[in-house]
Amino acid sequence: MDRKIILSVLAAALMGILGILLLLSISPDQRAEIRLYPWDLTRDASGRTRVFDLTLGDSTLADVRALLGEQGEINLFADPRGDYTVEVYFGNLYLANIRADWVLTLEVDPQRLADMYDRGLRVSTTGSGSRKVKLRPEDIQALSGAPIRSLTYLPWKSLEPRDIQGNFGAPAEIRSEDSGILHWLYPDKGMDIARDDEGRVVIQYLNSDDFEQAIAPLTAPMTAPTDPSSPGMR
Repeated sequence: MDRKIILSVLAAALMGILGILLLLSISPDQRAEIRLYPWDLTRDASGRTRVFDLTLGDSTLADVRALLGEQGEINLFADPRGDYTVEVYFGNLYLANIRADWVLTLEVDPQRLADMYDRGLRVSTTGSGSRKVKLRPEDIQALSGAPIRSLTYLPWKSLEPRDIQGNFGAPAEIRSEDSGILHWLYPDKGMDIARDDEGRVVIQYLNSDDFEQAIAPLTAPMTAPTDPSSPGMR
């Protein structure tokens, strides 16, 4: 090959590498700079829970995708009773300098979900006995306009009780599961914080009707802790 051609190719490759490095240096993950925190909750005029600039029952999957810059992984589940739920998973998010996973459930007519189930590409069985269905691309696209019904937030960081109270405030009450998992309940905000003995936390945001249904199986209220110290997630 001609020496001039070789030098031209090498120069072009070098410029390409430098361009990529420059792009990476000036384009960090912008989500880390978004100041939306899991403890900043409000209710809108209709009483719907609002968190991360999203309103449950109003904001759509498309709104979540615009916020996070990701499409998410969508699956349809059918439980042993024949009830359908569509979930969207967003993994390893870094928002406001806090790393977490998100799981959304969408508000979709049950018959519409049944039709999507029948058209599904592949069915597998989960450990709980539910069936997990991989949806067709056109059905995934159609769900973009579906409203968010609930949002589950799974921080990677373990939290002590004082961390929870320091960031989220004192709960209205604390209830437990038979397994020993404690639920810190904030009915005025539509938030349920579940914590196991090792400090692993699952935070669920719900509107009022779904909140009451979710906590119904839990035991009678326990005494809430009183130590408000340590803002552990901040």
